[in-house]
Amino acid sequence: MTATFTAAEKTITDWLASSRLAMIDMLAEIVNIDSGSYDKAGVDAVGERFQRFFAEHGLPTSTEPHETHGEAIHIRLDDKPTNEMPILLMGHRDTVFPKGEAGRRPFTVKGNMAYGPGVADMKAGLVMNAFVLAAFKRFGGNPAPLAGLITSDEEIASPSSRPVIEATARRARAVFNSEPSRPTGSVVTGRKGGVFMVLEVTGKAAHSGGSFEKGISAIGEIAHKIVAIHALTDLQRGITLNVGLVEGGQSVNTTAPSARGEIDMRYVDPADRATTLASIERIVATSTVPGATASFRIRGEFLPLVQTPAAKDMFEGYLAAASEVGQKVSGEFSGGCADSGFTAAVGCPTLCGVGPIGGNVHTADEWLDLDSIVPRAQALALAIMRMPVSKSSS
Repeated sequence: MTATFTAAEKTITDWLASSRLAMIDMLAEIVNIDSGSYDKAGVDAVGERFQRFFAEHGLPTSTEPHETHGEAIHIRLDDKPTNEMPILLMGHRDTVFPKGEAGRRPFTVKGNMAYGPGVADMKAGLVMNAFVLAAFKRFGGNPAPLAGLITSDEEIASPSSRPVIEATARRARAVFNSEPSRPTGSVVTGRKGGVFMVLEVTGKAAHSGGSFEKGISAIGEIAHKIVAIHALTDLQRGITLNVGLVEGGQSVNTTAPSARGEIDMRYVDPADRATTLASIERIVATSTVPGATASFRIRGEFLPLVQTPAAKDMFEGYLAAASEVGQKVSGEFSGGCADSGFTAAVGCPTLCGVGPIGGNVHTADEWLDLDSIVPRAQALALAIMRMPVSKSSS
């Protein structure tokens, strides 16, 4: 290690280096547990494994149960009461993959690369967070209280976790969200917001040969609406609209009595959310096919991650820490969404994508660079240790 490390920094970074195999073993164990967002039993099983780890290392945990989705897990270094706002290490344990996926393609290592469902997005980041918290519990050196949060449904826009995330972030001083670093090694300094909607159109069935004039085609109407919705895309402003799923109709010889589409809207500027949704509302309310009616609803959404001056300071501190452990890191804007948008939106400085390096997420080719686990854990620990003196909560 470099001579710029203090004794405390060297102790923690050395311990993290010595924990490499333990990190990989734990990662293999949790990758081999199915934990799709709707698989509550599987998501909670992964959570139980983390709770055992924290108990073994003397870190207290508490949970917030949910009937439908996995429980949220809070982690602290100790039970000592404090008015200081903690630094929060955050991540989700659900994946996009169906039950049985872990059995079909379990955790596998080829050279310095690991493969398996959720290996990068984001089970490796959770393992990294767990070991960083354990290191500070063992050796101290944190400039403020530390806390962890493991959520359960990020891949479906966090319907149960969002209130927990927002409440926790309001009480936090800063958030490191350990989504995977980009394949380039970059961390994420900004993200788009996303709104996911369901559009439903109602028409009237009629025989398409014998009584065509009595019918009202919902498919015809949704086709007009799709063209109008797609026309709202403004690439220069970072606004995109995509109707990615469409279904409807009864039979080929019947005018369609109903049709349904799912809309993905992405944006950069928080102000564009309201204006774009207002445009969609007007399109939905306006019928091109006489007699057709339509409605839409928001199924889920993420808020954009916007870099504030305080978040920029976090980023610069992280870059310096990463450089000292041999990691060349830059910042990157992502069109993908994450829970970090929720923490940033409540005013908590946030840095995302600080997990180990991975790629091809949400596919059968998802990979993780095993050689990045230790240096990314060390960079996170150093960035935490070098943060300015903490402030008190109001």
